[in-house]
Amino acid sequence: METNKIVHGNCIEKLKEINADQVDLIYFDPPFFTQKKHSLSNRTNSKTYEFEDKYESIDEYLLLIENALIQCKRVLKSTGSVFLHCDKTASHYIRTVLDKVLGSENFQSEIIWSYKRWSNSKKGLLNSHQIIFFYSKTVDFKFNTLYTNYSATTNLDQILQDRERNENGKSAYKKDEKGNILLGKEKKGVPLSDVWEIPFLNPKAKERTGYPTQKPVLLLNQILNIATDEGDLVLDPFCGSGTTCVSAKLLKRDFIGIDISKEAVELANSRLEEMIITESALLNKGADEYIEKTERELAILEEINAFPVQRNLGIDGFMKEHYNGMPVPVKIQSENETLEDAIEKLEKASIGKNYALKIVIQTKESKTNRLFDFHSDVEIIKSLELQTKELTKRTHKNKDTLQRLG
Repeated sequence: METNKIVHGNCIEKLKEINADQVDLIYFDPPFFTQKKHSLSNRTNSKTYEFEDKYESIDEYLLLIENALIQCKRVLKSTGSVFLHCDKTASHYIRTVLDKVLGSENFQSEIIWSYKRWSNSKKGLLNSHQIIFFYSKTVDFKFNTLYTNYSATTNLDQILQDRERNENGKSAYKKDEKGNILLGKEKKGVPLSDVWEIPFLNPKAKERTGYPTQKPVLLLNQILNIATDEGDLVLDPFCGSGTTCVSAKLLKRDFIGIDISKEAVELANSRLEEMIITESALLNKGADEYIEKTERELAILEEINAFPVQRNLGIDGFMKEHYNGMPVPVKIQSENETLEDAIEKLEKASIGKNYALKIVIQTKESKTNRLFDFHSDVEIIKSLELQTKELTKRTHKNKDTLQRLG
């Protein structure tokens, strides 16, 4: 079969047209057995993409997975791997089918793709992860170790020192003849784990096409970087919007995509022409880059049972409990800020929101005359630290007065 092409048709029949032992990696994102019809429109509402995920029984669904896997195994090279994407709906069934076709001895990892999504969750825990099963065809599979940065709490000076077992069998720092601690070899970081925090595509991402279940290119990039090299052949038998093929093209891999929907094939081909890929500021900068609140400010917000808000000049947090059915914004007076300035910033950040209650936490001794160019109904609450200072000052003053009178 010709490579670097999206093929229209039934994936099992089309897989039979590929010669054996040709493919380096298969990313497998089948329907999830949701028993629903999935439908979603693009940003301009000019196109709606749909697919059925309904089956007579779980046995019918698993037979589809098994037949596809049998053909996938046939076309894989001995060094190749399968990454099968699923969720909690049928993952426990799918694992048994993978063991049956590829062998439990070839199971490599259960990858957890973790992400944050806003949702009005039904009773129970909010679902914020999906599963990717990683199986190889043989024990001689291709694998590229990726490294991540050490956490902020890691003592790097200790990590860089060599260790050995002492006479008691315990780990100890290795020393030279003079008793100096020996430094170890260069460290590349922490090997990538099986929990991946990669953001879900947000509704405004340029990469988003409106296709249901679309996965981010960044997720596929990580999979391809683990198990393929430039020039390798990547196959996606349920390619949908074509994310796997976009990733393969970006990373200079050859690809074959298959989908039963003509509309999906057209969409995937258009994406391959445009190659629009959304970068993640969260991954580029790291989550810590978004934390602007000081420990003191976070402590104050925790004291009053409020969520912190980052990257907002006028609002530092929101109370966890609403007032009159509305959120309650909170502004903390900063070290270099007058009380009037804090109130003004909160009012400007609240324009058009119609909050029923707005709160400024006063942190310094000062008075406000509320002589603004605008009306303000902000409530002022003194921080616990400020209240304590004022109480201490009043107590000292009362003692001095009593001593003078005495």
